[in-house]
Amino acid sequence: METKITATELAKSLSDVLNRVRYRRESFLVERNGEAVAALTPSGPSSSVTLREVVAHFGNLGAPGEGFANDLEAVQSSQPKAKVPEWPS
Repeated sequence: METKITATELAKSLSDVLNRVRYRRESFLVERNGEAVAALTPSGPSSSVTLREVVAHFGNLGAPGEGFANDLEAVQSSQPKAKVPEWPS
């Protein structure tokens, strides 16, 4: 969905609008005297994933298999104990 913005508003807040286009992937329709004169849209494919997409992806995952807990335990027990650094006095 495009947000309508006047050319004057765009001039006053260009940096903010460009950040919204780049980072939030928003689109703007720039109008002058009530007539559309330009559109600002993100360039190229989106390189980010939204939280909504992540939640949807995890919602589609099945439950782990029966041996999952045993596998985690085996991995954990095979790891060496972490060395606690001594603080200089």
